[in-house]
Amino acid sequence: MIHAFIKKGSFQDSVSLMLISRKLSESPNVEEISVMMGTPANKSLLEATGFWHPQFSEATPNDICVAIKAESADDSITTQIGEALDLALKAIAQGQQGGKRLLKARSWRMARQKLPDANMVLISIAGEYAAQLADQALDDGCNVMMFSDNVSVEQEVALKTKARDKGLIVMGPDCGTANIAGAPLAFANVAPKGMIGIIGASGTGIQELTSQITLAGQGISHAIGLGGRDLTAEIGGISAISALRMLAADPQSQVLAFVSKPPAEAVRQRVIGEMKTLGKPVVALFLGAKAPAKQEGNITFAATLDEAARLAAMLANVQQMAAQQPAVCGGKISGLYAGGTLAAECAMLLADRLGVEADSKHQHGSMLNADGHRIIDMGDDFYTQGKPHPMIDPSTRNQEIARLAQQPQIGVLLLDVVIGYGAQEDPADSLATEVKRVREKRGAAHPLAVIATVTGTEQDPQQRSKQIATLTEAGIAVMNSLPEAVALACQLIAPPEQGNNEPAPAMLAGVSVINAGLRSFADDLQTNEISVVHYQWAPVAGGNQRLANILKNLK
Repeated sequence: MIHAFIKKGSFQDSVSLMLISRKLSESPNVEEISVMMGTPANKSLLEATGFWHPQFSEATPNDICVAIKAESADDSITTQIGEALDLALKAIAQGQQGGKRLLKARSWRMARQKLPDANMVLISIAGEYAAQLADQALDDGCNVMMFSDNVSVEQEVALKTKARDKGLIVMGPDCGTANIAGAPLAFANVAPKGMIGIIGASGTGIQELTSQITLAGQGISHAIGLGGRDLTAEIGGISAISALRMLAADPQSQVLAFVSKPPAEAVRQRVIGEMKTLGKPVVALFLGAKAPAKQEGNITFAATLDEAARLAAMLANVQQMAAQQPAVCGGKISGLYAGGTLAAECAMLLADRLGVEADSKHQHGSMLNADGHRIIDMGDDFYTQGKPHPMIDPSTRNQEIARLAQQPQIGVLLLDVVIGYGAQEDPADSLATEVKRVREKRGAAHPLAVIATVTGTEQDPQQRSKQIATLTEAGIAVMNSLPEAVALACQLIAPPEQGNNEPAPAMLAGVSVINAGLRSFADDLQTNEISVVHYQWAPVAGGNQRLANILKNLK
């Protein structure tokens, strides 16, 4: 049978009540307990799940409805559960983090007074009330993250359009994660600070990208959630485009990673069009969409979260290395490789990026010779007749490097260093010496950027780390892979991209949060030393919409 009681005027967020329900259901002589606020939606749910009791007809959205399934007809069970509920609610009210009591407010006005510089409102209240609070936050100049779901499409479009027109953003509804300027919002992960800005219409997609990028040794500038419906035809990617423009204007976000659940095709094309205007490298993952070309201008397309994370980390590494290299805009690329397969892969990658054809004849070791760019296999028979392979004797390749002194049009030199048994005793030292000579002959007027990869292990006789150290000390950029090396070479010769000249939004410099709903979100923010006030929201006028409208008009 169902025992029931109502706790009047004691509003709590739904997640806390779910946890309390589970705890109370462990009580003796009880089958199951449901604890919910008396909103219309919750009353319907109580009835649908078999927990309805006639008493609940009297409950308002500010009242807690407690339904107890038990075999016993003894009404004393309601007293027992009522006492346990009071203790649970008291524990929530007295909660504090790190010895510092959480700042609280019982009205929007008081929340604003206690945190006047608030620029973000995190909403996790019942969906039927969330849009109204979000609208109020936008009117007060605050960005909004709506963890709440059950918000209508019409309300979402109206809120996001209003935010866009005000230079703000609405993340959500049903936005599970974000991390703005180091502030963990809802389901967020701890990640090192870095240069990769993430945008996602997928909460766990953002979290997986964050995790994999961190494992790859890079960090996150910001992670902006959009809500699962943003890229549908009905919403039209309103917040996606706002987020792209925000991160385009952010100097910390030098590489962007974008992930979404299956999008509407027209919206996907609209978002891609926006990405092409940003002046920053973008990794785009549109799950479920037809596989596009791998590269479109500044956009690299990925097929999986793992690939997107690896590409973003690679591009971030390229950005870091590019900042340390001389400016060679408009120069040509020359690659002199000891390894034939390495030369072939380099030629393939470079041809794809430059939009030219690789050399199919391979005469004299030529793997690519187009538009002034060339990749040569120095291990080809043409170069080894009567001479040792360049992995043993570097003299032939060194002669080709020396000729670059008379080729000022070459702005980037790509090289491989292959170590291991049988190879030269110290190939990095030989290359570093030759590169130094050619740079001195070319002078400051004709700089030469040199990029190398190292093939071998730490256990090889030449020791990988020592080879890398020698090259780095000589001003040679050592990249982790050939795709990284080619990406860096192409970036160095490309004309400077015209970026967004708009100032970065204030929230990207730091957020101050009004948290309405789930208390634990505020606790997490406070633990991370983010300014936060917990707005102990409850429905105005006990949920009576007619009376609430009258009160609003009186103000």
